[in-house]
Amino acid sequence: MRITSTSCICPVLVCLCFVQRCYGAAHHGSIKVTRNQTKHIEGETEVHHRPKRGWVWNQFFVLEEHMGPDPQYVGKLHSNSDKGDGSVKYILTGEGAGTIFIIDDTTGDIHSTKSLDREQKTHYVLHAQAIDRRTNKPLEPESEFIIKVQDINDNAPKFTDGPYIVTVPEMSEMGTSVLQVTATDADDPTYGNSARVVYSILQGQPYFSVDPKTGVIRTALHNMDREAREHYSVVIQAKDMAGQVGGLSGSTTVNITLTDVNDNPPRFPQKHYQLYVPESAQVGSAVGKIKANDADTGSNADMKYTIINGDGSGVFSISTDKETREGILSLKKPLNYEKKKSYTLNIEGANTHLDFRFSHLGPFKDVTVLKIIVGDVDEPPLFTMPSYVMEVYENAKIGTAVGTVTAQDPDTANSLVRYFIDHNTEEDRYFTIDASTGTIKTAKIFDREETPRYNITVAASEIDNPGLVSHVPVGIRILDVNDNPPELAREYEIIVCENAKPGQVIQTISATDKDNAANGARFHFSLDEGPSLNPNFTLRDNEDNTASILTRRRRYSRTTQDVYYLPVLISDGGTPPLSSSSTLTIRVCACERDGRVRTCHAEAFLSSAGLSTGALIAILLCVVILLAIVVLFITLRRSKKEPLIISEEDIRENVVTYDDEGGGEEDTEAFDITALRNPSAAEELKYRRDIRPEVKPVPRHQPSSSLDSIDVQEFIKQRLAEADLDPSVPPYDSLQTYAYEGHRSEAGSISSLDSATTHSDQDYNYLGDWGPEFKKLAELYGEIESERTT
Repeated sequence: MRITSTSCICPVLVCLCFVQRCYGAAHHGSIKVTRNQTKHIEGETEVHHRPKRGWVWNQFFVLEEHMGPDPQYVGKLHSNSDKGDGSVKYILTGEGAGTIFIIDDTTGDIHSTKSLDREQKTHYVLHAQAIDRRTNKPLEPESEFIIKVQDINDNAPKFTDGPYIVTVPEMSEMGTSVLQVTATDADDPTYGNSARVVYSILQGQPYFSVDPKTGVIRTALHNMDREAREHYSVVIQAKDMAGQVGGLSGSTTVNITLTDVNDNPPRFPQKHYQLYVPESAQVGSAVGKIKANDADTGSNADMKYTIINGDGSGVFSISTDKETREGILSLKKPLNYEKKKSYTLNIEGANTHLDFRFSHLGPFKDVTVLKIIVGDVDEPPLFTMPSYVMEVYENAKIGTAVGTVTAQDPDTANSLVRYFIDHNTEEDRYFTIDASTGTIKTAKIFDREETPRYNITVAASEIDNPGLVSHVPVGIRILDVNDNPPELAREYEIIVCENAKPGQVIQTISATDKDNAANGARFHFSLDEGPSLNPNFTLRDNEDNTASILTRRRRYSRTTQDVYYLPVLISDGGTPPLSSSSTLTIRVCACERDGRVRTCHAEAFLSSAGLSTGALIAILLCVVILLAIVVLFITLRRSKKEPLIISEEDIRENVVTYDDEGGGEEDTEAFDITALRNPSAAEELKYRRDIRPEVKPVPRHQPSSSLDSIDVQEFIKQRLAEADLDPSVPPYDSLQTYAYEGHRSEAGSISSLDSATTHSDQDYNYLGDWGPEFKKLAELYGEIESERTT
């Protein structure tokens, strides 16, 4: 089968179709012939036939972007087995078959029903097959072929990264590379010139140029000056079809900025300047500014100002303001119009960052002359000293002269000066000053020990201009006078032991003086004894402003005298000398052999009578214990006299008490309980006499056999039942006691009668484990058991 491509649809493409067929047959080598093929038909054995020719076709091409009203003819499928009678059926499968590409199953003609875009899909892979219509059996093997979408120039070049912003240094050499731009074309670069792009410059001549093939933008002029023009807008065009007529184009904008280089030296606008500075300007203050202009920017315009010469270089200094690039002129020394009225300075301004490529444009510095005129100012009076220090003795009389301050008018007029004291503090009121002479005098009597120094402020002003005032500090020291006698340094507590020896030092004393060292540095100590000599103690001056107290005899007794008083006289070394008398108190104490004080109190004298402190404490404890025993005994006696029943009106219980202890064994009139002990002795059953019985009485006489058989326990139960059933019984209990203990229980009798003489097998050792409260009881029963064992 032969597949014939007939893409020649319009006369304009006749030549293109001819080239296409030749190019497809010769260049692509797409003629595919399958020879000597033997096909096995179902149900037939292998038989050798004469070989037939198989598929023969070319590679198909279809133009993209077809806009015609009819489907575009792509090509034709044809089999050698097709005799033209319609018995052969052609089938097309694969990419786009039935949707994009349709086939006439009788003729084998293939058409494209849609407009295709090569930039979306470049080719389609399909499969062709010829079958017999009658038997539906393949006449040829299924073969694969390709339909390629043929490119046309339908995409313009595009700059994907534009617009561009780029910089280049000013004064660059011609041909300096600035930027490379690149445009992309979506058309097929392997077919024709649809994707072949050339670059050109539409805007930006004559400053810049572009390479038509590479798109590199370069400078086109020498020495492009930023100070003349800084910003450029360059438009670059990219055109396909190698720039030929009919090609598509795209453009982009490149914004180019020239960066600064130091190619301009600084220049002062003027060669001579004049500055007025008053003589009252403060030292260190800024008195003026000066500036040199530089056309450059950034660090290329940084500069430094210096004073290179002139008669004012020692009076003025200059510095550079980094922000404004100005020279700040400052005052180093005070100005005086009366001494010098003007100064001349030579000031240089030079760049700090130099570019040696442009040194031929220099020098990169400039010099100007600055003349400074000193202005005359009416100044306040000037004191001869920056501060004054004066002295005056304490206790000096009011009006005593302390010292004198002096001030003069520094101006040429030499006006008269008036003095006064600034009364800002209380100390300023302690002194007065002569307004004309400046002499300072005292206004009160001073005490150095209270305030040793005063600080005042003296002001001076011109009489003609009182508003101009100057001040000076004055310090006044109060000199000492020996007006305070010496005193003991502190209160001394002096102790002497009873076993002291003669000549023993018992205390060292010292003294103080409120006066300064000149009047109180040397103290003299002595005893203020009068005509008689102290027999107990003496004093020794150590000649180092201390004195020692010594004993003069052996042994001291507190019983005889426990305190001694020793008057001491202290004098200083001032002029005139002053003295004072003080009394020392010396206490006698009992001491150990090593000198440690044992006691100094009066209650310690009891020890001489043979009673120590421990003994006194023991006596007090005994007295307290005796008092506690007496109080406990009285309390117990009172508690035994309290009755068991507090009130006879208590209706909770009816306790019948018999306060009769009996008269012993010989008392025959006591209550006879034999009837209870022997039930047979009871003659009759008696009812209670306090109520009238309503029940039937029991017969008075009963046989003796029944009485003998009645047990006391049964008797009591009968009485109890009668009392419970009797409706006339009051609503309270009637307690009647009978001396009957009942039958012996398994635990034995709980009575304490005859317990001492009756043998018991009870073990009372457990009483020792019940604590100290049962200690005595455990000891008692322990002794009883031991006696029984013996």
